[in-house]
Amino acid sequence: MTEDVQRHSVHTLVFRSLKRSHDMFLSNHGFLAPIDEKAEKVKKLVKARDCYGLVFERVKRSNAMKINNVERSEQNVPHGNVQDGKTSKSVSDSVNFSGEVTNVGEGALVPANTAPGGGLVHIPAPATGNTVQSIIPRRAPSMPKPKWHPPWKLYRVISGHLGWVRCVAVEPGNEWFATGSADRVIKIWDLSSGHLKVSLTGHISSVRGLAVSARHPYLFSCGEDRQVKCWDLEYNKVIRHYHGHLSAVYTLALHPNIDVLVTAGRDATCRVWDMRTKANVHTLTGHTNTVASVVCQAAEPQIITGSHDCTIRLWDLAAGKSKATLTNHKKSVRSLVFHPTLYMFASASPDNIKQWKCPEGKFIQNLPGHNAIINCLAVNPEGVLVSGADNGTLHCWDWRTGYNFQRLQAPVQPGSMDSESGIFSMIFDQSGSRLITTEADKTIKIYKEDDTATEETHPIHWRPEILKRRKY
Repeated sequence: MTEDVQRHSVHTLVFRSLKRSHDMFLSNHGFLAPIDEKAEKVKKLVKARDCYGLVFERVKRSNAMKINNVERSEQNVPHGNVQDGKTSKSVSDSVNFSGEVTNVGEGALVPANTAPGGGLVHIPAPATGNTVQSIIPRRAPSMPKPKWHPPWKLYRVISGHLGWVRCVAVEPGNEWFATGSADRVIKIWDLSSGHLKVSLTGHISSVRGLAVSARHPYLFSCGEDRQVKCWDLEYNKVIRHYHGHLSAVYTLALHPNIDVLVTAGRDATCRVWDMRTKANVHTLTGHTNTVASVVCQAAEPQIITGSHDCTIRLWDLAAGKSKATLTNHKKSVRSLVFHPTLYMFASASPDNIKQWKCPEGKFIQNLPGHNAIINCLAVNPEGVLVSGADNGTLHCWDWRTGYNFQRLQAPVQPGSMDSESGIFSMIFDQSGSRLITTEADKTIKIYKEDDTATEETHPIHWRPEILKRRKY
């Protein structure tokens, strides 16, 4: 049984398709219902009240005060030249919906494009005893001009280690400094001449951290052999070991006021030791990856740690607990440094160098531009912050403004590969006038300020738009 199928011409099918499309997209072609003018008016009034309600109220108040003043002056001065109707002009005439201001005169509002910094500015009326409130625009924050710092130059290269030089510490008397290397040896050098004074052997793996006590003749060291040692510098011998870390110990720090040693490493813990009794006072847990840097100060927070889990933690030393966790960094935090005079610290990561304010760890600003794996930071009392990276680059920054005033590439020793140009650690001497870096080409390099440089020979190329603080 067959059914009759109605066949249509191609023209009819195309016309029906066009009609369906027309009906579907009718609203897009403006064939809409007529606009309700009353509803639109209400909508505009509501929007104007929300956006300019405060301005309307102030203008009404100002106009009312001016009317009172005019009436008083008319009573006192018979030959006044005040024109009726000018001062009592309605607000709706003054500010229309396009945002323009129409009545420009004494005591009127000036449109934003004529006012410095934008916004509405009130032109005060003549001094007739009235107190007209003015609407003052908020000034845009301006970046301060950076302080001029002389450029730094390399003036000494010291060789002697047989492996990557991983850490450095300067003695409080500023006479010598110590370096630790992957050749398992700690070497002590004369700071003024660069000559080797003594070599200390005892570690069985790479030495990763050093610290010199300011109150005792002690040198502390830690390494990838999980050992933390205390050396008596009067006898050049190990007098104490601090046992407890389950993996390599990467960093250590001494508390400036109390006999406390803080160590941290690959087991994701930070351990607080009593220097004399060797007791493990606290084990600070919370990080989920290697703790690469730890710093101590006398004020709160007394301990700050930076980790490969991309976080910085501020610790309560008395309670042995974390006070705050800073998660602004998106990549591993490998270095921390306290400013010697300001209550601030900086942290380094491949994504940015960030500055923070103690005690709560308030974020201050980013120092972008050092696009490398930053291994170390150092800052001197003059406000020069230096960052050193895996590719051998040194960047010098003005601490206050974040201005990058110099970029250096550490020269590789003859016979070394270019890939051996990494900077692993750095420190300023006690005077802040010399910078000591330890590098992958097995050398120690010392930099100092260029005495011949002036503001004319090395001007500040300062452009404020570059220095905008990125708040994240």
